Amino acid sequence: MTTTFKIEYHTRWGENLALVAGDIKYPMTWTEGDIWTVTLNDCNAAILKDYTYIVMVGGIIMRTEWKHHSRSGRVRTAEDSWIECPIPGCPFPREHSAAIFDQPGFRGAGTSIPLFSLRSEQGFGVGEFTDIPAFADWIERTGQKIIQLLPVNDTSRKGEWGDSYPYKPISAFALHPIYIHLQDVGVKEDAAFRKLQAELNGEYFVNYPKVFKAKMKYLRAAFADHGAKDMAGAAYKRFAADNAVWLEDYATVLGKRHREDPDFYRWVQFHADKQFSKAVEYAHSKGVYLKGDLPIGMGADSVEATIHPEQYNLDSSTGAPPDFFTADGQNWGFPTYNWDAMAKDGFAWWKARLRKMSKYFDAFRIDHVLGFFRIWEIPLPEKGGLLGHFNPAIPYSREEIVSAGLPIVGLFIEDPHREGMFHPLISPDTSALQDWQKERYYNMYNDFFFRRHNEFWKRNAMRKLPELLSCTGMLACAEDLGMVPDCVPEVLDHEKILSLEMPRVEKDSPWTYLSVCATSSHDTGSIRLWDGPDKDPSECRRILQDNLDSVSMLAIFPLQDWLSIDGRLRHGNPADEQVNHPEDPDNKWRWRMHITLRQLLDESAFTTKVATLVKDSNR
Repeated sequence: MTTTFKIEYHTRWGENLALVAGDIKYPMTWTEGDIWTVTLNDCNAAILKDYTYIVMVGGIIMRTEWKHHSRSGRVRTAEDSWIECPIPGCPFPREHSAAIFDQPGFRGAGTSIPLFSLRSEQGFGVGEFTDIPAFADWIERTGQKIIQLLPVNDTSRKGEWGDSYPYKPISAFALHPIYIHLQDVGVKEDAAFRKLQAELNGEYFVNYPKVFKAKMKYLRAAFADHGAKDMAGAAYKRFAADNAVWLEDYATVLGKRHREDPDFYRWVQFHADKQFSKAVEYAHSKGVYLKGDLPIGMGADSVEATIHPEQYNLDSSTGAPPDFFTADGQNWGFPTYNWDAMAKDGFAWWKARLRKMSKYFDAFRIDHVLGFFRIWEIPLPEKGGLLGHFNPAIPYSREEIVSAGLPIVGLFIEDPHREGMFHPLISPDTSALQDWQKERYYNMYNDFFFRRHNEFWKRNAMRKLPELLSCTGMLACAEDLGMVPDCVPEVLDHEKILSLEMPRVEKDSPWTYLSVCATSSHDTGSIRLWDGPDKDPSECRRILQDNLDSVSMLAIFPLQDWLSIDGRLRHGNPADEQVNHPEDPDNKWRWRMHITLRQLLDESAFTTKVATLVKDSNR
């Protein structure tokens, strides 16, 4: 069927309209009266069911509609009006799936915790999807609204400690099988099961290798026993059809890699999705929303890099320059993206990834949002982060450096993609320079890292972020710490992405409403360790109150910081509560609650303390 789409829109100079349907942008033509039109041949029901209009300038999306249009039946001409935000005072350009975020002036509180850190009697040495409802009960009782999790994607390779690192997934879509509650997939609680369960639950930390090995053994036995029956059911067939875009590649790659039946991996993902979805549904019934975490990178051995190596720069590694967390920078150990290759299909993989994520999450943290502007790229086989460079960038030519009277060795590093072009070293050795050379070098250094790329990096981010945010109803929150270019706040404000504010991380501008306030994170110690060996509960309470009273839309604190206000419940050794040590590439991600979820729920006095803090801050 041929359908003509028409919409009246008064553009500014340089603006153009496009119809977006099925992730494809169709440029529209201006006609008299500011009517924009486009005609699609073979316009099917799927296109009419979900389409929208966008305003573009120079190939970049500048404005989107509040929500998408939908029509049914045979439509020859679709005459539409631009859908503006219907909520007075709402600061966002797009509708969110959780309407609470669009309420003008909404300020909410929440708790961040890795899923693996939840502790329950029903678990198996690690937090599980089925533990989320109990935690949601506590969140509801305290008047909070948000549970923030670390990434829950599959990271399993050999089942060793390195796999405990949640920011290096082997799939952008698959959930980690370690979070599956075994009893709900048909594993019987016999004497041997209960003995091992008690042993694992009794461990102080998560024993990742031991838990993973045991769980995979039980899952394989359950699959052998009744996997075929499960996969013959209607529920499995719906799941397989809905997730075909990634499930087949995932199962095929892992089946071949581990010399195993690919159906086992399909079956595992079916049960993981079933359990997680049920937990999310329960949380929503309690007025509790989930915030997920979008890792910036994928492993070189990931399913995606295996199937589409052309979309990755496999000769380099991603990391970060020296920052608040590490003096020597970081090497995260996964390749950088070939964004030009990804742009050819309109960033289809990213959009599919976000849509999958939005099935479980109402908001998401964009890990290292700076990576959408530029990434710190480290050539292989370098292990540290000091010899990296920003990509993309506008490096200096050899002639520019020589004409400035400066040597190259010790001050600059050659661009691996462009011979004769150089980047300033992030930690140069200027000891042999004369004073005038030092002044000239640091002028070039500061210009390069803080001014030279502002418009270049801004356009680079605007080329991607509006495309991706337009495909999801999740509230977008940035992790924008570190060496932040001046263009970043401008782009975040344009797209209404919440920034991250932490009391001990200085920024050049005051906190704003569109931000997430966090007292600490998985990369830092708890507030008890600020400026000393420990803080008493009353001082911790004051810190939490100050941050709850902030202007930030969301105030999300680690559970460790909430527990710090209670002298009876707080952990005996606050140093044991830090989840990650960024300076340690071999960090074991293993922290667990030292009390169970049932004990937490039974602590009515503590729950009242937290609820009072939240209520008094009008959150």
